[in-house]
Amino acid sequence: MKISMTRKSRFGVAAALLFLAVTASACGAGSISPPASKVPTDGSSPSAAATDKRVPIEKNPPGDIPDNLAFVAYTNKAGSYAFTHPEGWAQTGANANVQFTDKLNGVNVDSLSASQAPNVANAKSTDVPRLKKSVPAFELRKVSAVTLPGGTGVRIVFRRNSEPDAVTGKVYRDEVEEYSVFKSGRLVRMDLYGPVGADNVDAYRTMSQSLSIR
Repeated sequence: MKISMTRKSRFGVAAALLFLAVTASACGAGSISPPASKVPTDGSSPSAAATDKRVPIEKNPPGDIPDNLAFVAYTNKAGSYAFTHPEGWAQTGANANVQFTDKLNGVNVDSLSASQAPNVANAKSTDVPRLKKSVPAFELRKVSAVTLPGGTGVRIVFRRNSEPDAVTGKVYRDEVEEYSVFKSGRLVRMDLYGPVGADNVDAYRTMSQSLSIR
């Protein structure tokens, strides 16, 4: 009789353990959800990688700045600089940093104190790495020394993906001419940009040649 009871107890314990195992397995299976989108741990957004892919260059690029467009003077007291820009362009920014834009074109200017004029070697070792880290789909085209009426420095030409158009969401391939000009302990950085292939040579020349540091 004792043997029979012992067997029943063993069978009961085994059955209970089997039931618990099956139940736990079922609960675990029920908690599995479809794989979620991977969230980068470096603080970037999930779409950040897509911005590193160069968007195609337009065959008939828009964005030509009209040759007959009038230019108006602008002075930035905080940054100790002045230049002319196309009339009617929208202004944003504050203090020493200012930006004028119109559709796909723009100019961004910033100013900071410096002890000496930049040169090609420094631009390649310092500025180019800075741009690589901060510019979407960065592509270096040229680094050269430059002398403007406003001072001496370097000119870096590079390409990037533009910000998405506010209306259409379209992204264009931009070409940027970045002038870093030094005079009297002041470094002014002027970025002129528009779609690759757009005819903006004259407008860019007018703006860069008009830059003065005070």
